[in-house]
Amino acid sequence: MGKIFKQLGRHWAACLAVFALLAVQAYCDLSLPDYTSRIVDVGIQQGGIESPVPDTVRAQTLAALEMLMSQEDAALAEQWYSEPDENGVRTLARDATAAMPELEEAFTTPDVVLYMAAAQHAAAARGADGTVAPAWTDLDAVTTQFAMMAQNPEFSREAVQQQLGGAMAAVDDSVAESLASQARLLVRLEYEGQGIAHDVQMAYLWRVGAQMLGLTLLMVVVAIAVGFVASRVSAAIGRDLRRETFSAVVGFSHAEIEKFSTASLITRTTNDIQQVQFVCVILLRMVAYAPILGIGGIVHVARSNTGLTWITFLAVAALLTLVGVLMGVAMPKFKMMQTLVDRLNLVSREILTGIMPVRAFSREKFEEARFDRANRDLMRTQLFTNRTMAGMMPFMTLIMNGASLLIVWFGGKAMDSGTMQVGEMIAFITYTMQIVMSFLMLAFVAVLLPRAGVAADRIDEVLRTPATIHDPTPEVAQKARARTRWDGVVRFEDVSFRYPGADDDALEHISFTARPGETTAIIGSTGCGKSTLLNLIPRFYDVTGGQVTIDGVDVRDMPQHTLHDLLGYVPQKGVLFSGTIESNLKFGGPQISDGDIREAAAIAQATDFIEAKPQGFASPIAQGGSNVSGGQKQRLSIARAIAKHPRVYLFDDSFSALDYKTDVALRRALKAQTDNATDIIVAQRISTVLHANQILVLDEGRVVGMGTHARLLETCPEYREIARSQLSQKELGLPKEGE
Repeated sequence: MGKIFKQLGRHWAACLAVFALLAVQAYCDLSLPDYTSRIVDVGIQQGGIESPVPDTVRAQTLAALEMLMSQEDAALAEQWYSEPDENGVRTLARDATAAMPELEEAFTTPDVVLYMAAAQHAAAARGADGTVAPAWTDLDAVTTQFAMMAQNPEFSREAVQQQLGGAMAAVDDSVAESLASQARLLVRLEYEGQGIAHDVQMAYLWRVGAQMLGLTLLMVVVAIAVGFVASRVSAAIGRDLRRETFSAVVGFSHAEIEKFSTASLITRTTNDIQQVQFVCVILLRMVAYAPILGIGGIVHVARSNTGLTWITFLAVAALLTLVGVLMGVAMPKFKMMQTLVDRLNLVSREILTGIMPVRAFSREKFEEARFDRANRDLMRTQLFTNRTMAGMMPFMTLIMNGASLLIVWFGGKAMDSGTMQVGEMIAFITYTMQIVMSFLMLAFVAVLLPRAGVAADRIDEVLRTPATIHDPTPEVAQKARARTRWDGVVRFEDVSFRYPGADDDALEHISFTARPGETTAIIGSTGCGKSTLLNLIPRFYDVTGGQVTIDGVDVRDMPQHTLHDLLGYVPQKGVLFSGTIESNLKFGGPQISDGDIREAAAIAQATDFIEAKPQGFASPIAQGGSNVSGGQKQRLSIARAIAKHPRVYLFDDSFSALDYKTDVALRRALKAQTDNATDIIVAQRISTVLHANQILVLDEGRVVGMGTHARLLETCPEYREIARSQLSQKELGLPKEGE
């Protein structure tokens, strides 16, 4: 996982921006339940009244309230209310916000007493024994009675305060909360008396609803911004990883390619990087958001003082236990999955690449069964993990619904006792679900992280694998870069080579010189090391002993770009790239002109079949050159090397697919073209090397003969054996056996 976070660290500025946006989103998300609670408790149940201090009050009602206040509180009320208007209504000053805590404390108890008095009057007027909800007319009747009481000479404000103080001292916290609610009910009665109760309620609902809508819209905008930034960051990480991985693979020698296998490298460059890219999005969108949301929800739940916090922690503990069990079961399978994907790709690539031999040997059923085994192994693993993860959802739903049920059960009892309101319970359920969902998001990510971690390790393994073939230091390379003229003299000086991990040398003590204007041919039995020897010149492998030089400069002391610019390489198996004939012939660089490719095609005996195509040099080439024959592919490969005008030509058995007539014509034209260049040819056919200036005969990695064709026939038994197996005695100019 550290490797994934390291990739995210490269884009730290964008990640910080995402965290800031997620904090805003979490603030909006956590604020909405409070607004819902306010709409239910205040907007609906309390008529939109938030404070026991009325914004407007009739003079008669205020006078009754002041009778129940202390002298100081009554003076405070008189200070902040205006004189009565023509309707006898007094208005709270707009700048009373600073004094609101003192005003609320002063009004709460008188509001409750006046409301209870109105309720008693309503019960008496209706002949009811229990509590009856009063109307504003009951409030008016009570305030009239209070006004009459104030005229009584025996009325004493101090006596009233003593009675109220004694009554309130016996009130506990739960009852005090209920009394605060009754105080706001008195304000509602007063607004009904003024005829503005409906307007006040609707104004409150519109205001809080607009705030909720604003927060929701802000949350939507922030969520879109987070998704946009997270997608860009993950896409950039995928792009960089693909670029770095591809650059590393391109720099690998055959040894590193063989270590990983082509199928595995393709999987790592595509599927593994997609896994990392997907998880980076999830990390920014969910892993960063879940802790913010969960911690914020826990803070709100802890501050609610509902006594139901234990339900939330019980749900979280059950969820973590479930996730732990499921992860312990599924984790090993997730680690196996990438290996099985590698195996499936390997089998698929082998079958598709070798489809012709498969058909020729009627092995379709066998290969289908082999593919089916690899496919079923992957399918079984995926089914196991998917079923395990699918089994998580019902249990998580059970935990979430169980938590909601417990909250409703115990919350109902709290509402019955007057310690909780409906809106508070709704908000508590919402916060609990948010906390559970945050842990659910983390659990979902915990499922993906192991597989992504394996993928990141596999990518990092490629990136950390040092290429055995690398450029020399700038100081060493400067000598080669500064050189302006290259003749192309290739010299092997006591060269030995051993494949990585092998016990014996593939080549031993090879020494020879290939000069410009001459053709050096290498021949020998299959597996004797001919192609291996040729691959040492372009540094597909590096020698393990001795040195290979060009014009006296060790190829290991030359930048690879400089070295390859000197070489025209034609591989044993012709390789063409998707595009056109022209793009393939100009593969050597932008300096190659149209005249160069036409001349090269003529030398390679490819002009006839190119011009026979309707589009000529613009004719398309399919991937791998599958729409041209083997001989045409080989001639185009040869033409590609010729068009580059290199100083050294390397032909790795590049004439094997040509008929004898084409072979002779091509080599004759090639000889005229490469008169000033060095030709090194690996061949199986004697006819190809017959006129070479120098022929090396290899046997089990050693040079057993060197010289011209005529000399080798006399001095080298191995060459003579190869020659006799391919040419007649007459063609060789040798006496018949017995003569």
